[in-house]
Amino acid sequence: MSKRIILDVEIPARKPWSVIIRKGQTLRITDTHGQQAVDTLFYCADDFGERYSGQDTLRAQGSAYVGLGTKIMSNEGRVMLRVTADSCGLHDTSAGACSCESNTVRFGHQTRYQHACRENFVIEAAKYGMSKRDIVPNLNFFMNVPIDPAGNFTVVDGVSRPGDAIELAAEMDVLCLISNCPQINNPCNGFFPTPVQVTIFEAED
Repeated sequence: MSKRIILDVEIPARKPWSVIIRKGQTLRITDTHGQQAVDTLFYCADDFGERYSGQDTLRAQGSAYVGLGTKIMSNEGRVMLRVTADSCGLHDTSAGACSCESNTVRFGHQTRYQHACRENFVIEAAKYGMSKRDIVPNLNFFMNVPIDPAGNFTVVDGVSRPGDAIELAAEMDVLCLISNCPQINNPCNGFFPTPVQVTIFEAED
């Protein structure tokens, strides 16, 4: 028996979006066109001071990447969500979000005014009374960031195909902030940002 869909929306290319996911519900993010990075942050819906922690998540699973079975951990050491399905198998936790400042440093002053994920996060977080101080290092679903033995990493061509998806079951009520990455200066979006689909399924009885 299939789970009931309670929300099914398309996030346009380059845009921010947010939603409260209740404990037991499942979030599915679908890369409808392929090679589209989806920058994501999670906050405890009851206390925004508790939020996604990349360090705790990586320490809990002993891996630099998120995939099937990963427990998404908070800075309080609690499980926020669990990855219950994943057809891509490669999701970054190290490269963070693009910003106007990083664009300028990496790609030149002509990119200073291009929209970026950090700005998307600030816009969306403001709806919940948060500021740029609340934007922490984020997850990058579907973004390919290989790490070499020396610890160096860079963003390279994505491996996600059209229709690839990841599903996460909420272990607590969480606020999910998404920036559908607008980056056009590196290959994280195939140099052409595209929409993604977000679906939320009701909790199983």
